[in-house]
Amino acid sequence: MAFPPAFLDELVARNPIEDVVGQYVTLRRSGSNLFGLCPFHGEKTASFSVTPDKGMFYCFGCHKGGSVINFEMEIENLSYADAVRALAKRAGMEVPEDEQYQSRYRQQERLWALHKEAARFFHTKLYDPIGANALKYAYDRGMTKSTLTKFGIGYAPDSWTDLVDALRQKGYTDQELRDSGLVTVSRKNGNLFDRFRDRLMFPIIDVRGNVIGFGGRIMNNTDKSAAKYLNSPETLIFNKRKNLFALNLAKKSKLGYLILVEGYMDAIALHQYGFDCAVASLGTALTEDGAALLSRYTDQVVLIYDGDAAGQNATQRAIPMLEKAGLQVKVLQMRDAKDPDEFLKKFGADRFRLLLEESSNRVEYQLAAILKKYDLRDDDQKVKYLQESAELISSLGSSVQREVYAGRVAEAAKISLDAMKLEVQRAYKRRQARQKKQQEKIDLAPARNLQPKSRTIRYDNMKSAMAEEMLLALVLQEPALLDQTAPLTKEMFSSELLGRVYAQLSQRHREGLEVNLSGLTDFTSEEMSHIAGLVQRNQGPVNEQALLDCLRTIQREYQTGKVATEADLLALRDKMKERKGIRA
Repeated sequence: MAFPPAFLDELVARNPIEDVVGQYVTLRRSGSNLFGLCPFHGEKTASFSVTPDKGMFYCFGCHKGGSVINFEMEIENLSYADAVRALAKRAGMEVPEDEQYQSRYRQQERLWALHKEAARFFHTKLYDPIGANALKYAYDRGMTKSTLTKFGIGYAPDSWTDLVDALRQKGYTDQELRDSGLVTVSRKNGNLFDRFRDRLMFPIIDVRGNVIGFGGRIMNNTDKSAAKYLNSPETLIFNKRKNLFALNLAKKSKLGYLILVEGYMDAIALHQYGFDCAVASLGTALTEDGAALLSRYTDQVVLIYDGDAAGQNATQRAIPMLEKAGLQVKVLQMRDAKDPDEFLKKFGADRFRLLLEESSNRVEYQLAAILKKYDLRDDDQKVKYLQESAELISSLGSSVQREVYAGRVAEAAKISLDAMKLEVQRAYKRRQARQKKQQEKIDLAPARNLQPKSRTIRYDNMKSAMAEEMLLALVLQEPALLDQTAPLTKEMFSSELLGRVYAQLSQRHREGLEVNLSGLTDFTSEEMSHIAGLVQRNQGPVNEQALLDCLRTIQREYQTGKVATEADLLALRDKMKERKGIRA
């Protein structure tokens, strides 16, 4: 649906990009820009920039970028129209649209409300006579009444349509019930039945406080065929890879770190014993999305997975994801109990606090895991242990860290520190050589480097496209320059995408509207990221001669259709940067 340009301009003005982004990212000023850790990919060094005067964001790491509307789309996984509606709601603005128009965002609102009603239904049933066994089970597992209330825990009756009937009475349609994932559909006659039956129910709540799904735990262990946990399927509002159980509560913790555990019961037990920073992954191993989500709320994570082989493998997989997200990782290994829930019931909070203080950093944990694989009494295995340990140590960025851990491994294997340091140096040099070779491959292909990062956007005439990029960056910095580009039409642009951008900017200039990224409509997220990127790459003092150079190049390439060589491209790039006064 098209929104009036005047409405969009007011929407952007009333939603300053630094305020909207600041709800998700801690920003620090550097000159005219603001910088923070990117919320869309993991990183340790802030490469995510916000430029308030241009109303745009751009990440130099993952290359996402665009206007405040594009940020809302990316961060909340919304369509363009629904991002506009969300920002309008934030600013208290009325959206000019047909009231009958059923948007994705309105569907989401209905599903959030439906899940909230379902959570109330389950919680009420827990205290009804029908839920007596479930309530006893919860108390037997050590949960207090305040904990049951805090987490909204409930009970799904052992019936076929209790929830279906209750939600129908609340006015929800059968299609909405199907969309919610809370029902199953009979293949025989299409009738709807409750998905969760005779289970203790755990609402899954997102960081904004919306109930988006459920996890149901079986209580009757005699039924070996039933899954221990049954989770909501993925729906319009529920993506298990992008959410974590109890993060809505843990994000408010003052402890300064987050604890990541495997299951709901472990997270709940930790909260009940005073460790209100615990979260759990949702029925699957940690994902990069989950790690990135954690990095929005902390810079340190303590991993506590089960001590069995599956738990240790999950720990090894989670460590690089968390570090890639810029998080400091510690690993707590359970002793005398299989999980935190059992440990807390056996020994209490004080003993667990001591365990936390003794938790090892990820390097210590990984070196210990390597040691367990080898018998150091066997010379061949000792050599393999030393080589694998050296590879791990060589990945550390600090020479001090490399020396410290080399000493520990040398001591464990009873060899000299000098011998171990030599092995680490060899591994470090091999790693550097691999990285250098990869970089050389990139550096030897300048034409490929100049291509857009997104695989969905490609330039056929690179020489013209470079001039087109520079021209757009110039007019976005100084819209008055559009008066001098009158001879150009979007058809003269070799890139259809850049031609569309130019056409919209020109039209806004003619109509007396603001010429900025926020005024661009009907572009995909990838396209807007690319446009924001070209603006960032071509910043510098506005130079009228550079504009004329771009104009002539675009016209000449349009008329001749000649394919430029790599030497032509590099010469053109350097010439344009020189015109603008920026470093090559």
